[in-house]
Amino acid sequence: MDANFKSEHFFTDTEKLSQEEIESSGKNIPPMNDSNSTTNKFLKIPYELRKTKINYNIEKNIFKKFLLKLKNDSQFMRSTVQTAFLLLCIWIGIEFYLFMKWGMSNGQASFFERPPGVEGFLPISALISLKYWIESGIINNIHPSGLFIFIAILTTGILLKKSFCGWLCPVGTISEALWMLGKKIFGKNLTVNRWLDYPLRSLKYLLLLFFAISIWQMDVPTMNLFINSPYNKVADIKMYLFFANITTFALWTIIILMLFSLFIKNFWCRYLCPYGALLGALSWLSPTKIKRNKSTCIDCELCTKSCPSNIKVHRVNKVWSDECMNCLACVEACPVKNTLDIRTTLTNTKIPNYIFGILIVFVFVAITGLAMLTDNWQNKISKEEYLKRMNELDTPVYQHNRGQVPEYGPND
Repeated sequence: MDANFKSEHFFTDTEKLSQEEIESSGKNIPPMNDSNSTTNKFLKIPYELRKTKINYNIEKNIFKKFLLKLKNDSQFMRSTVQTAFLLLCIWIGIEFYLFMKWGMSNGQASFFERPPGVEGFLPISALISLKYWIESGIINNIHPSGLFIFIAILTTGILLKKSFCGWLCPVGTISEALWMLGKKIFGKNLTVNRWLDYPLRSLKYLLLLFFAISIWQMDVPTMNLFINSPYNKVADIKMYLFFANITTFALWTIIILMLFSLFIKNFWCRYLCPYGALLGALSWLSPTKIKRNKSTCIDCELCTKSCPSNIKVHRVNKVWSDECMNCLACVEACPVKNTLDIRTTLTNTKIPNYIFGILIVFVFVAITGLAMLTDNWQNKISKEEYLKRMNELDTPVYQHNRGQVPEYGPND
């Protein structure tokens, strides 16, 4: 980026901008007419310590403006990644619908390949597959893509904190859209009292503990029995049919969860998601964390106000919270240079916001891409076998009663 471009697009002094320009910039800068507001604190910051603000409207080339916003606005980049991943999941859903339409028509409708990405919605099968791989050295060929999607999610959790939840997870994206809609409709979101918040947050860890203990007790023969069972082979199909033929109780459960999400930020993710619990626990190992520089902090609390996880960022030196998704909303909101950044824990190296976003996508794509290159993406179930099994779904071997896999024979 040359000097002329920088001087044309960047501002370092908000006093040179009109109030309309500040509001149109999309930055979290409070009104200028409140003498006791955080704006006055900002204006007292030495000129050289203020973060640069960018007037994106000056750039007329749409593609260049898009790239400029991707690089300099972490929340625009995050929204772009979230939207792209959500659209990918929707496309996978459409492909799976077409595959199911073929299967349920007994092969009369046009055939569409089953999309392997649907296995990302089978976390229990993936967890069993991971333990089976570790203990036996064998990558199962029933739901191999589910295993590698799970490994990709775990890797982002270990290396990049709970970033999968805030950048990639489609459920997290929908949950975020709901509370933002609720805030727009009602003017604010509800904050759960901490004496109720802590017990509710423990629910997702109890669910995680239940699944972990159940799977931990399984030995290699038992896991092999489950992985190759008729039930597991059609687990994705049964998941589809659950939603396609959803019961009134299940539908109202989803509606109630969505209503709660309108009022309480990330209700499902914060209180009930076992995935979130697992990644929250792993995030303690992450070498990347948000750090605050106390010596330059002006205590404007913009970081805390912008945090979707209600973390008191302005009170800590380093964000350890298991609820932190490294969404970088707090970093974006901070008005002072080198005060709130994402850094490595050992070397204290600052990671630019756009680089962090690229790393999240790269890790996920690299691991799932490795599965494709090593022929561990598509399963080994033929279309003929799928057609046969779809016609047998009501038989006992495809049921899963209270966690028990029904006995099945070599021809099942």
